[in-house]
Amino acid sequence: MKVKDIKNIGLVGGGLIGASFALAFSLGGLNAHIYTRSKETLDASEEIIKNSLDELIKLGVKKEDEKDEILKRISYTNNLEEAIKDADYIQESLKEDYDIKRKVLADVEKIISPEIPIGSSTSGLKATEIARDMKHPERFFVAHPWNPPHLIPLIELCKGEKTDDKYIYLAKELFEKIKKTPIILEKEVLGFVGNRIQAAVFREVLSLVLNGVVSMEDADKAVTFGPGIRWGIMGPSLILELGGGSEGIAGFMKNIGPSMELWLEDLADWDKLPISPEEIGEITAQELRNRDEKLGNNRKSLGEYRTKMLVEFLKLHGKI
Repeated sequence: MKVKDIKNIGLVGGGLIGASFALAFSLGGLNAHIYTRSKETLDASEEIIKNSLDELIKLGVKKEDEKDEILKRISYTNNLEEAIKDADYIQESLKEDYDIKRKVLADVEKIISPEIPIGSSTSGLKATEIARDMKHPERFFVAHPWNPPHLIPLIELCKGEKTDDKYIYLAKELFEKIKKTPIILEKEVLGFVGNRIQAAVFREVLSLVLNGVVSMEDADKAVTFGPGIRWGIMGPSLILELGGGSEGIAGFMKNIGPSMELWLEDLADWDKLPISPEEIGEITAQELRNRDEKLGNNRKSLGEYRTKMLVEFLKLHGKI
């Protein structure tokens, strides 16, 4: 199979991620067929998609006269076979549970032919373990999106022990076709790449806050208006390449390396949350209350602000 042959996407699971993925594929010109077991989840998927598309139209990403055509490419069903029988690619977005995924994938394999690739939206489960009981584990891999998938370009493609490389590279081409930025992980690792980086940064943010160095609000400002702005242009390695003058990153490390080693020695290294999730929530809630209304000062308005800023940023990158 070649990427030009992929026209129909079967989406197994239609929650927040599955619905957003369906919109991403439709925006890329492909037909997206969503399956969920319950009618309530299916109705919620349709609402997520329509609201997300209306938001894109409001922000000028799409035009009102494109709306019907985009929505026409998306179908909804509570019948698994109906959703995937003609699929050229399957994106699974079920609950983070090995048993649930294995059970449904066994049903999927009874319906589709052996060469149809299957990507999983799992946020942390291992491809090898999910595919443990599959008849054709060679066509299975992780295709981990970042929320919301219809906007965030990054897709982390991770192989299992039995994954055939040809399916990974086919998926890479497919996601590039719909303007995503896929990366390939050559070996399985907990949390994949982006989540591990995000977790390391947040651990240090929380440590600084709990140690009384800075407020959560100012720590977020430090990331947003310091490294975050630069990282949004290029990754940390290339930023340091520019920071080293004529010698590049090697020069940077010669000059700053000794100091950096002192910082690294002093960084947080705990592997269990030092306070409860509720306490973290309250610290963040205080920051949220202090925000200007135009920047989002509750979950709804914060989400709207995030989408607006993402759209403008993605325009600069030519990703929307």
